[in-house]
Amino acid sequence: MRGWTIGDWLEAYRGGATPEALLTALRQTLLAPDPAWISVVSETALADQLARLADRLAAAGGDHDKLPLYGVPFAAKDNIDALGFDTTAGCPAFAYTPDRDATVIARLVDAGAIVIGKTNLDQFATGLVGVRSPYGIPTNAFDPDYISGGSSSGSASVVARGLVPFSLGTDTAGSGRVPAGLNNIVGLKPTRGAFSNTGVVPACRTLDCVSVFATTVGDATRVYDVAAALDVADGLSREAPSAALAWRMSDAPRFAIPQQPEFFGDKLAEQAFRDAVAAMQAQGATCVPIDFSLFDEVAALLYDGAWVAERYAAVRDFAQSNEADIHPVVRDIIFKATQFSAADAFDGVYRLADLKRRADALLAQFDALLVPTAPTHYRIAELLDDPVRLNSNQGKYTNFVNLLDWSAISVPASLRSDGLPFGITLIADAWRERALAAYAAKWHQRTELSRGATGLPLPKDVSLPARVDDSAAIRVAVVGAHLRGMPLNHELTSRNARFVEATTTSADYRLYALANTTPPKPGLARADSGAPIRVELWDVPAETFGTFVAGIPAPLGIGTLELADGRHVKGFICEPFALREAKDITEYGGWADYLQAMRNIATATAH
Repeated sequence: MRGWTIGDWLEAYRGGATPEALLTALRQTLLAPDPAWISVVSETALADQLARLADRLAAAGGDHDKLPLYGVPFAAKDNIDALGFDTTAGCPAFAYTPDRDATVIARLVDAGAIVIGKTNLDQFATGLVGVRSPYGIPTNAFDPDYISGGSSSGSASVVARGLVPFSLGTDTAGSGRVPAGLNNIVGLKPTRGAFSNTGVVPACRTLDCVSVFATTVGDATRVYDVAAALDVADGLSREAPSAALAWRMSDAPRFAIPQQPEFFGDKLAEQAFRDAVAAMQAQGATCVPIDFSLFDEVAALLYDGAWVAERYAAVRDFAQSNEADIHPVVRDIIFKATQFSAADAFDGVYRLADLKRRADALLAQFDALLVPTAPTHYRIAELLDDPVRLNSNQGKYTNFVNLLDWSAISVPASLRSDGLPFGITLIADAWRERALAAYAAKWHQRTELSRGATGLPLPKDVSLPARVDDSAAIRVAVVGAHLRGMPLNHELTSRNARFVEATTTSADYRLYALANTTPPKPGLARADSGAPIRVELWDVPAETFGTFVAGIPAPLGIGTLELADGRHVKGFICEPFALREAKDITEYGGWADYLQAMRNIATATAH
């Protein structure tokens, strides 16, 4: 059972094994002291879960396929309520006994899964290191001298060691990603509100996301598909727009990477990221270095701004009367909230709104950001000596994501020369986690790494089950201001349009720079004598195509274009009257080429 994937568990049951036999045996292997666990399921609680599982199977007519997680054991971070377990949030004095499962647990249990234990964490989910718990310190799965990462330390540890096929963590500042990167496993961080937070002890309620750890992207996605749903009991729960599910990552994606990546002196991490970028490019990706200082400005709001007050609000009643029971580092962070006023909080909201507008515009030029999951590995002793600064360092590439309402997946990249894992994270707009997962699964397979620390090979099949009908999209050729990196590209990406490819028209077109347009735009027209013009093809979801077309101003419109290979697609055309005052720029072959030529002329003139 050690290292089994979800598929392995289901296959065992199809082969005649029973949940009673396998899970009872599994439980026995988990009873030895292990700081990754705060509690392991009792015999009574396991029997109760198995009885309910039998009832569900009977209601399904004995059809295992109707229970997609039938008999699959999993662990939950101990700030998530589960029947049969106390919830501690890593603080014994805070512990209580819930009378129902958290909504996310209930959805997994309804699909047949079994909660086998509750896992350790940085107290009140405050930390990225895994050393701030009175229940002990879960160590790195590859070297016990090193941290596991946090706050979801135990959840990552039990998956990396193959004790369960998946676990739930939570992620506010990176707690569902950093431990994945440090332990050679997958960490899927959904869009805010994709998973319900009903029954989850909050850290920062407006930012918190329940996350998924697994040894494979496929397993993480299976869990996502079961767990993601609107919960009307959670005012911050959201349902994915159906159009969002149509977005797909290009096979030749365009990634933004840090122009000056920070590794805090860790040369092995620096080399590992350099190797990952080179591998991405060898597989067809374009990696564009950009200035990441904008994201540092966003991240600063989390711990240096009024969002700290949200952590205090989450446990205020307990903290005021039980200050001595709180871990000293956590206590210092939470009580920092008293330094901020309500006016400071609103200033932070306004500042974030401005930064998000800029960040969204930057992200719109790319398929995703590609970053190290964690910039370095720290020894446990180092963290205990310098707990705040080193913890802050670990969030370099994670702290800003939830503030910006983006999605992310951390996936293993390599083992460094010292044997420690190195992970990368793909970050995209809200509701794109499943598309990120599809690309990450192919990447992970090519690494030929093992599952976590188990030494077992990755499954050969990395395909993910389809959730949308790709035919429900209209292919559009864009020629000017809607190209990637251009000022109107967001009109496509905000409608979850998917970049398909760059190509050219047939040789029967002429391109013009239109007069008096803001932003500057070209006009494309069919002609008896023309040339191939560079265009990009985008698949626009059918349900958002109408609003896209409605926003196109005269003299532009949508017609049918012929491509160089004979295909016909919808695309931008221009009314003839506007061409009388336009400049013919066909010789440049494309709008981007023309703009670059004009910049070159301006630069030469200035000098």
